[in-house]
Amino acid sequence: MIDTIFRCEICGTESDNPVRWVVIDCTSTHLTVHRWSNDAALSPGARHYCGEAHAQVYISRWFQNYCG
Repeated sequence: MIDTIFRCEICGTESDNPVRWVVIDCTSTHLTVHRWSNDAALSPGARHYCGEAHAQVYISRWFQNYCG
């Protein structure tokens, strides 16, 4: 079986064992941050981040786009 490779949306780092990664699910009206789980990571529309700092970059950009 081939493991799934996940890629950070900010820096492009790839991992098949994403320890301490973050999953974000969002639309134009809501944003949900999840601790890493395969269920969350594999859900449609999930975005993957290699850590809290890169998740925060995305969250800041999301607020600027939808709240600014």
